[in-house]
Amino acid sequence: MLKEFKEFAMRGNVVDMAVGIIIGASFGSIVKSLVDDVIMPPIGLLMGNVDFSNLYLVLKQGSAAAAPYLSLADAKKAGAVTLNYGLFVNAVVSFMIVAFAVFLLVRSINKMRQEQPAAAADPSTKPCPRCFSEIAIKATRCPCCTSAL
Repeated sequence: MLKEFKEFAMRGNVVDMAVGIIIGASFGSIVKSLVDDVIMPPIGLLMGNVDFSNLYLVLKQGSAAAAPYLSLADAKKAGAVTLNYGLFVNAVVSFMIVAFAVFLLVRSINKMRQEQPAAAADPSTKPCPRCFSEIAIKATRCPCCTSAL
C-alpha cells in the first residue's frame, strides 16, 4: 500500500498540482498586499482620506466600551459586533485582480496550444468511389459494394 501511495504521489499530475497550490497561495498573499498597500490607499485618498479597512457598521455595542469607536480594531477590542464592509471591498478588489491574472494565464496557454500545428496522421482508410463507405487503403475490392478498386 505504501508503494502504491508513493507511485500516486510522485505521478506528474499530483506534483504539478501541489506546486500550483503553493504558488497560488503565495500569489494570493502578494495580491492581498498589492490591494491593501498599493491600490486602496490612493483610491481612499481620492475619496477623502477613506481607509477601506476601517469601514464598518456597529450592529451591537461592545460591553467593554461604548461607541463611537475610532477604528475597527477598537470596536473589536471593545467586543462590538460589526459589519465590516470595507474589508469586503478589499476582498472583492483582490478577487478581481486574481481572476484577471488567471484569465490572462489561461488565455496565453490556449493561444500557445492553438499555435502548435497538429501532426498530420497518415490516413489508413479511403472512401469507396462507388458507395462512399470507408475502406482500407490497401484494399483492392470494397467489402460493402464488392466493386473492384
